[in-house]
Amino acid sequence: QVQLVESGGGLVQAGGSLRLSCAASGRTFSSYSMGWFRQAPGKEREFVAAISWSGGNTIYADPVKGRFTISRDNHKNTLYLQMNSLKPEDTAVYYCAANTYLSLAPGAYDYWGQGTQVTVSS
Repeated sequence: QVQLVESGGGLVQAGGSLRLSCAASGRTFSSYSMGWFRQAPGKEREFVAAISWSGGNTIYADPVKGRFTISRDNHKNTLYLQMNSLKPEDTAVYYCAANTYLSLAPGAYDYWGQGTQVTVSS
């Protein structure tokens, strides 16, 4: 079992920045690949970014490439998502998730946090 708790969401103006954190507890964090997903009202949950257990491999969804950066600190059992140049279309609940392998598919992930709201005003 892995417990995940997101934080860092909030209200920001377009063009601003936020950094999300995901604190993990339970089984060894460093053995899991991690992902960030988001879900806007009335839409399906979508992939944002993922990172391998070592941090050596990362994947990004096209809409966030060049603006978002995923990273992890295995000593602190924490996953991060630095979000720059935010746009109103980035507004969503953001979730972190853990999986045994790197994947873009939400269904592949075994453990999920409760989510944190990000709202970008125009």
